[in-house]
Amino acid sequence: MISEECKISVVIPTYNEGKFIAKMIESLLSQDIKQERLEVLIVDGNSEDETREIVEQYAEKHPWIQLLNNPYKVVPHAMNIGIKASSGEVIVRMDAHSRYPNNYISTLVNTLCERNVDNVGGAWKTVPGADTDLALAIALATSHPFGIGNAEYRLESEEIQEVDTVPYGCYPRDLFDRIGYYDEDLVRNQDDELNARLIAKGGKILLIPSLKITYSARPEWGKMMKMFYQYGFYKPLVNKKLGHAATWRQFIPPIFVAMIILGVLLCMYSKVFLPFFGLGALIYFAGAYLFSFNIMLKEKNALLILLLPITFFLIHLSYGWGYLRGVVQFMILGKNKTMVSSSR
Repeated sequence: MISEECKISVVIPTYNEGKFIAKMIESLLSQDIKQERLEVLIVDGNSEDETREIVEQYAEKHPWIQLLNNPYKVVPHAMNIGIKASSGEVIVRMDAHSRYPNNYISTLVNTLCERNVDNVGGAWKTVPGADTDLALAIALATSHPFGIGNAEYRLESEEIQEVDTVPYGCYPRDLFDRIGYYDEDLVRNQDDELNARLIAKGGKILLIPSLKITYSARPEWGKMMKMFYQYGFYKPLVNKKLGHAATWRQFIPPIFVAMIILGVLLCMYSKVFLPFFGLGALIYFAGAYLFSFNIMLKEKNALLILLLPITFFLIHLSYGWGYLRGVVQFMILGKNKTMVSSSR
C-alpha cells in the first residue's frame, strides 16, 4: 500500500526539447506538493540543441532534478533507464512537449492511493504548436472524433472513468516488478502496450478528465504525418506481442487506405469501377467537410474549411499506410526491430 507521504519519481524522456523543456520544468516547480517528496529524472537522448544545458542550469539550483543519459534516444529506453534509477514509491511519466496544472502530480498520486488502481492519467487539451492557421487545423483535427476515433483522453468528458490507456500515466513503482518494463522494441505505442499488459494482468487504469494536460500538437503536416505513420507502423507489433488487438478503432485507417489502394487498382483494370470509387470518395469528403464546416463556424475561421478536410485525410492516410507497412514488417516478415527515428 502506497503511503500518503510517499516519495514520487518523475521520469521525463527528452530529445531536442529546447523549445519546451524550460516551461516543463517551471510547471514542476509550481506543483502544489512538497519538493522534498519529488525526484525528477530527465533522461535525455544526447540532444543536439540546448536541452541539456537548460536542464543542467535548473539542476544546479534544484538538486532533486537529475539529468540522465539515454544513448538509445527513444522513449522506452529512456523510461526504463529512469525507472531503474528511481527511488520513489510512485512513478509519474511526464512529457516535455506538454504543460501541466499545478495540482497535476498531487491529483494523480492521491487518486492512485484512494482508488487502489495501477495507473491514472489526465486528459489532453490539444493546442496549436505554432501561431498559424495550419497549426490550429492540426490541433483541432487531432482532438476531434472524426480525426482520431474515440480515444477518451483526447476527447471531452467529465467523470472519472476506467479506460484502456491514458497519456503518460502514474504507476506504483512495484508494478514494473510485477509486469515488466517498457518494451524497447516500440518507438511508438509503448504506453499502449504496457497498459494492455497491465489490464491483461487484472490491473485497472483510470482517466481523470478534469485534470487537463496542455499538449502542443505538431505545427506542420509533415511532422504530423510522421508521428501518425509511426503510431500506425508500430501498432501491429503491439498486437503481435499482446496476442490480440488492444482496441477496435485502430483498424479503421488501414481499412480506409486498403480500400483506396484496391479502388485505384480496380479503376485501372476497368472504368466500370470508377463510379463506385468516386462515390466512396464523395461520402468520405462530404463527412470531412461537414465536420469541418461545424468547426469553422465554432472557431470563426474561414480557412479551416480548406485546411481541416486535408488534415483529416492526411491523419487517416499516414496512420493507415503505417499500419499496413507494419503488418508486412512484423506480421508477414516476422521482424521485431525498430526502423524509424523518434525525432520530432
